[in-house]
Amino acid sequence: MRIALISEHASPLAPAGGVDAGGQNIYVDHVARTLARRGHRVDVFTRRDAPGLPDVQSLCRGARVVHVTAGPDRYLRKEDLLQHMPQFMRSCEQWMRHNTYDLAHANFFMSGLVARQLQQRLGLPFAITFHALGLVRLQHQKSADAFPPERIAIERDCVRDADAVIAECPQDRADLIGLYNAAPQRLALVPCGFDPQEFAPMDRAAARRALGLDADEFLVLQLGRLVPRKGVDNVVRALALLRDQAAGRRARLLVVGGETPEPDAARTPEIGRLRALAHELGIAAEVQFTGHRARHALRPFYAAADVFVSTPWYEPFGITPLEAMACAIPVLASDVGGLRHSVVDGATGFLVPPHDPAALAARLALLQRDPALAARLGAAGRRRVQRLFTWDKVVDGLLGVYRGIRRVPVPAQRSLHAAGAGRLALAAQERPWL
Repeated sequence: MRIALISEHASPLAPAGGVDAGGQNIYVDHVARTLARRGHRVDVFTRRDAPGLPDVQSLCRGARVVHVTAGPDRYLRKEDLLQHMPQFMRSCEQWMRHNTYDLAHANFFMSGLVARQLQQRLGLPFAITFHALGLVRLQHQKSADAFPPERIAIERDCVRDADAVIAECPQDRADLIGLYNAAPQRLALVPCGFDPQEFAPMDRAAARRALGLDADEFLVLQLGRLVPRKGVDNVVRALALLRDQAAGRRARLLVVGGETPEPDAARTPEIGRLRALAHELGIAAEVQFTGHRARHALRPFYAAADVFVSTPWYEPFGITPLEAMACAIPVLASDVGGLRHSVVDGATGFLVPPHDPAALAARLALLQRDPALAARLGAAGRRRVQRLFTWDKVVDGLLGVYRGIRRVPVPAQRSLHAAGAGRLALAAQERPWL
């Protein structure tokens, strides 16, 4: 198939870990590469966010990145991009009138806006993965949510008109049905994944030596984007409680992420906030920031840890817990969103309430006292992600969706899109996966 992946702000070429570069970038990158390896042809449409970028850049054999002009050629916050989507759509339409695709897969609501317009103008079927839903975000961010209010209406339109809507976890599916009135027969559940070539167990002592870390400390790892909703302050508070409980070995929190290779509070304000909190709690010496690390350098950090912690306020899915489990590290995670799907409480780690450092500290203390339990949880997590969450399994699911919506012969396609409400009934008859 010829597939257009639309990802307006999350380029597969961007280094993950920045403020606006995280799981979606990783998802689009690996989906494109895996599809290409299967023999499909993939173009990823993303916004030109720096001067001098080529119009088309190879990602791998069979997959390219198309840099679309939409606003100034510099970084803009994703919250400020909606005004530039009409230009993005016009550029995509012009390109697609000279390059034929079987379908589009939109990622995020603004890409969905573009794909929906291409569906109307060119008859191009599309699937959408939202990666985060505006109404769910509003429940947690409230007034701190900086996206335009039009987001919710755009999401509702995309849910109504997409040929397929892809949920990343059961909670995502429930939210799409309950909050957006999504038609269950057009929903498919396809999670995120990890790459077994990138993440696998390695000797903990060797990993710590390579990173210059103490061999005897109880090491708690936090890795990923550093923004307030990730709840890293919850982990800092839990570490202070753990110290006060005098549970055994000295504990250290290692925080990997940021905008720069060195921890720079000016470029990553969350580092400054977390440092101030650690100082206030008297544990500044036990909280270590590394700054940004490239993906090829992450495996030793996972392998060096006794436990990986991820306690965001909400999380549509969360890829880093999969990577930790792939390295046979137990995961302590918030009992929210996709984390309650990937982490099995009591089997691959533990789920704790968000905003509850005492509950987190209690689970940390348990694993600190019982390394054998931690090892069993880590081994079970590795078995789980190998069985369910590789990128190959993700693409298997996506291909099932794609085959159900791919471009049909022109006369049938025109009648399908002209049928209005009848389109869904006809699609359900023709697409067995529905």
